[in-house]
Amino acid sequence: MSRFGPLSWGRLRQVSAVVWSAAGSLAAWWWLLFCQGFFWRTDVRLPPSRDPGTWPSVCVVVPARDEAAVLPASLPSLLAQDYPGRAEVFLVDDGSTDGTGELARELADRHGGLPLTVGSPGEPPAGWTGKLWAVRHGMGLARARDPEYLLLTDADIAHAPDSLRRLVAAARTGGFDIVSQMARLRVASLWERLVVPAFVYFFAQLYPFRRIGREGTRTAAAAGGCVLLRTEAAGRARVPDAIRQAVIDDVAFARAVKRSGGRVWLGLADRVDSVRPYPRLRDLWRMVARSAYAQLRHSPVLLAGTVAGLALVYLVPPVAVIVGAVTGSGTAAVLGAAAWLVMSGTYVPMLRYYRQPLWLAPLLPFTAFLYLLMTVDSAVRHHRGRGAAWKGRTYTRPDAVPDEG
Repeated sequence: MSRFGPLSWGRLRQVSAVVWSAAGSLAAWWWLLFCQGFFWRTDVRLPPSRDPGTWPSVCVVVPARDEAAVLPASLPSLLAQDYPGRAEVFLVDDGSTDGTGELARELADRHGGLPLTVGSPGEPPAGWTGKLWAVRHGMGLARARDPEYLLLTDADIAHAPDSLRRLVAAARTGGFDIVSQMARLRVASLWERLVVPAFVYFFAQLYPFRRIGREGTRTAAAAGGCVLLRTEAAGRARVPDAIRQAVIDDVAFARAVKRSGGRVWLGLADRVDSVRPYPRLRDLWRMVARSAYAQLRHSPVLLAGTVAGLALVYLVPPVAVIVGAVTGSGTAAVLGAAAWLVMSGTYVPMLRYYRQPLWLAPLLPFTAFLYLLMTVDSAVRHHRGRGAAWKGRTYTRPDAVPDEG
């Protein structure tokens, strides 16, 4: 008996640790299910609106760096906007080497529609991330038209013909200073199917859409592919100058506007789509790793907490099921299976939004493990001096430049 006692006791302690971890994971999932702004629901779309009596003027700002591959599928949709008021498009060719600016002019000549101006900002000065420097230049060009609203949209975003009209109507009706839609990302390759819906799911978990649009809450975020911004609110918040170091510029925009007293709304899009492909895992990996550590404010403590949290919430449930099956611990297996079931259930609405098969839901722990590795890799890149990057530009220490504003 004594020969096997220590081994049995050690094994019992291991199983007990798994049981307690599974119980903690299940408790976390019940809290996420009911207390995190119902982040898992996908019914936050543009709020009801009515057409304004007079349509305000709008300038569309498109930062573009080496975007010739996607412009033919996106820019014509902006030029073809069916907008009753005055609208104009400003594409900022930010040092492209693939003929982005020339192609934009060719597309405008071929398709017609809204007037197009192509500008170039030159190299960004120290302390500016490249995309925000391009946005600043575009906003400067637009200022001469004195628009009431600015639509900030990425070069890979295709808009339905009524997109601008609906955004403006929603902003006017709801009194919002920012109305932003999370564009529907492309989901075609195997890796896109596995990673992309989870990307939006995790974003909504961090920034529950219902809380963003509610007055009196501190939660603020936007989706950079489609941001309608009231010009007066931009001036009041001093954007983009006040956030010139930001790597996650869309969230920084929304925070600055909300902190200055503005109202922000964010939801999922129905007819605003990204045409950019991410066919390989390394393409998606680069997209996430670019900003993951910046999201954690380059803090090793927050990184450690995030890794532990991801492990508890997403990895413990399947591990508990496996350990329970191997050791015969029904408690571990049941608790793990219950947490896994709740997790999968919260993922189903996002899979339906992306029109993906529901059998992908139980694979969420595997996808979360990939995101955990991407986050750690983002931190490694930062501490090796490789930093964040946008279109070939690397920002080694965007947090090291003092804010002079």
